[in-house]
Amino acid sequence: MGRGKLRIYLGAAPGVGKTYAMLSEGHRRAERGTDLVVAFVEHHGRPRTEVMLHGLEQVPRREIAYRGSDFTEMDVDAVLARRPAVALVDELAHTNVPGSRHTKRWQDVEELLAAGIDVVSTVNIQHLESLGDVVEAITGVRQRETVPDEVVRRADQIELVDMSPQALRRRMAHGNVYQPDKVDAALSNYFRPGNLTALRELALLWTADRVDEYLQHYRGEHNIRTTWQARERIVVGLTGGPEGRTLIRRAARMAAKGSGSEVLAVYVARSDGLTSASPKELAVQRTLVEDLGGTFHHVIGDDVPTSLLEFARGVNATQIVLGSSRRKSWQYVLGPGVGSTVARDSGPDLDVHIVTHDQAAKGRGLPVARGARLGRSRVLWGWLVGVAGPALLAVVLSHVRGDLGLANDMLLFLTLTVAAALVGGMVPALASAAFGSLLLNYYFAPPLHRFTVSDPKNIVAICVFFGVAVSVASVVDLAARRTHQAARLRAESEVLSFLAGSVLRGETSLDALLERVRETFSMDSVALLERAGDTDPWTRAGSVGRNPAARPEDADVDMPVGDHMALALTGRVLPAEDRRVLGAFAAQAAVVLDRKRLVDEAEEARKLAEGNKIRTSLLAAVSHDLRTPLAGIKASVTSLRSDDVEWSEEDRAELLAGIEHGADRLDHLVGNLLDMSRLQTGTVTLVMRPTGLDEVVPMALGGVPEGSAGLDVPETLPMVEVDRGLLERAVANIVENAVKYSPPGVPVAVTASALGDRVELRVVDRGPGVPDEAKERIFEPFQRHGDAPRGTGVGLGLAVARGFVEAMGGTLSAEDTPGGGLTMVLTLAADGRTGAGADVPAQALT
Repeated sequence: MGRGKLRIYLGAAPGVGKTYAMLSEGHRRAERGTDLVVAFVEHHGRPRTEVMLHGLEQVPRREIAYRGSDFTEMDVDAVLARRPAVALVDELAHTNVPGSRHTKRWQDVEELLAAGIDVVSTVNIQHLESLGDVVEAITGVRQRETVPDEVVRRADQIELVDMSPQALRRRMAHGNVYQPDKVDAALSNYFRPGNLTALRELALLWTADRVDEYLQHYRGEHNIRTTWQARERIVVGLTGGPEGRTLIRRAARMAAKGSGSEVLAVYVARSDGLTSASPKELAVQRTLVEDLGGTFHHVIGDDVPTSLLEFARGVNATQIVLGSSRRKSWQYVLGPGVGSTVARDSGPDLDVHIVTHDQAAKGRGLPVARGARLGRSRVLWGWLVGVAGPALLAVVLSHVRGDLGLANDMLLFLTLTVAAALVGGMVPALASAAFGSLLLNYYFAPPLHRFTVSDPKNIVAICVFFGVAVSVASVVDLAARRTHQAARLRAESEVLSFLAGSVLRGETSLDALLERVRETFSMDSVALLERAGDTDPWTRAGSVGRNPAARPEDADVDMPVGDHMALALTGRVLPAEDRRVLGAFAAQAAVVLDRKRLVDEAEEARKLAEGNKIRTSLLAAVSHDLRTPLAGIKASVTSLRSDDVEWSEEDRAELLAGIEHGADRLDHLVGNLLDMSRLQTGTVTLVMRPTGLDEVVPMALGGVPEGSAGLDVPETLPMVEVDRGLLERAVANIVENAVKYSPPGVPVAVTASALGDRVELRVVDRGPGVPDEAKERIFEPFQRHGDAPRGTGVGLGLAVARGFVEAMGGTLSAEDTPGGGLTMVLTLAADGRTGAGADVPAQALT
């Protein structure tokens, strides 16, 4: 049985019509004869959506009883038993009522797909898991119901349902989305034009990325190498020189001219030793391109132009930005350069931009990190100059009219020997000297065309030529090698300077350091391995790259760090001269790992110190606040037990009331202490379920005197997903605190309202208020504000209330009451269902 196909209508914002579009698709398929059912669709009282359900077969919902209330969810078993070809399932991100088969509706959909049933579903962009923080920053509302991005990305088809902010706001104003009493609050909060525009852009960009993934997959399947200019991608070729910053900024300006353009900076490193760029400069350029919204890539390849073009075509780039060559004019004799080669081989599908900069034509300087070993290409060129050069020179001189003289001929051959030493080193230069001596003897020393010399002076001249050629070649080769060694030492010093700077700056990112090792040595992967003892297995403390080694013996290069730690690299074998720098990296990696662990231990110590501080404060509070009600209880009990006094019924009732009051105070204080202990240790257990504030808030007012608080909580408010017990405790603490500071005869106002996706509960008192600098401090444990009398509590009420509210995903803050006093604002995310007796849509999440 094959897996079913998933089609998703992705809404740019609530109310754009994704459910309507899904039902329209259902009617089209039903008219074509497809066996289709409505597994679950929520119309939220919208007449036009409700009409679309007519004519479609609906599977009865499953009723679930939870904590005295009945809820309906999709009946997965009924849909499986009905076994349609296509099922319509609304609200993919919905959280099922406890007692359902799965926690989330997308898990129900996965079961239907596994059974071979095609599913058409809906979800809004704000419910994607990866966008939770972004959406919260835009709208101020944290989405509690989310769906993993991967679930949506795996869909066979994704169709964006979009609408301009102005059109959506007009639709709401006409009453097509919410009831009239909800429209003003929605338009002034969640559905502001800025919010809708930002959500729309998120939806468009996310969908564009999904389309781009499909395009890359299609191009890979069909082996398409040419560029399809569906989206502007600008590749910046970096050399590690200071001009890279200019190129990155130029590419960013080019990308800013077109919406959705990308900037990809790439550095191509050769595979023979340390990379030929300054690690410090590359780090600066990486930070710059990431700050400008681009990405940095590190590619290994000996042929820089080919590697750069392969990378650009692999990411479907449309433009390449390169800097003007830093070569001097004479250096073009050695080749056309990277820029010219890339422009020549790019083809018609890639635009190449050559950008001028301050370093153009100033020379490349010393090779920063090429090492004392010459590359294979230079050695080949050295042999070509040292062998083919003298032969060609002999042919040219043989046909030149007039005899230049043996001395001038020797100088010309000596020039080629020096050139061979500069390019290819000592061995090609020695071969050039020997071969040049033979050519001088054969072509220019009488008798000609014979390997004999008639004049003894010529014998001396040729021998002197050979000796001078060998000496000059030795000196030139030694100078070249010393130059390369100096360049290597400079590169190593820059790397070590970078490491020393990272130590002084206190950088603790192990992954960043390992990535630096991988880039510096052009390796495939780097892993830091450790073990507890000599016989214990190795474990990875950190790794970067593809397929990191699990043991030192599996790596191409391993660098021990102490007895039980090693840095393992895969990709190629490093030359011996590179191991010194690698050893510095390994030592720094061990330091970073130790520092990270010390930071973790310090955090644990901080938590312990904070716990000790709380315990000290607790003891100070207990010494008075708990003993006061105990003393009252003991005094009342002692009086009742006394045989010396005959108490009247009124006196006896008063003493018993005092005992009851003291016991209630003790119970309240101990309850707050236990609650704070649970919050500090992270052992608060939540039992979340949809709840109406009108059910909880009245119960929370039972602990305050009658008439001290006025209540205004409409029954039509959206329900909230909370733990009823914790919410009641939190509200009770807030109200008791407000009553405590409110003037006599002035009741505290407790009101609730819905604002977009939020439900706010406000507790307003007319007391002395709290200064702005103390508004956060009053939520700390064991804090009393102002001259609060002793015996009124241990200062835990508001701390416990905020802890409970935040544990349920809400917020609790304090603000000034207009005219004087303090207002506590408790904000919770709406659940999507309305309270008892309401027939209006819940809120702006559907």
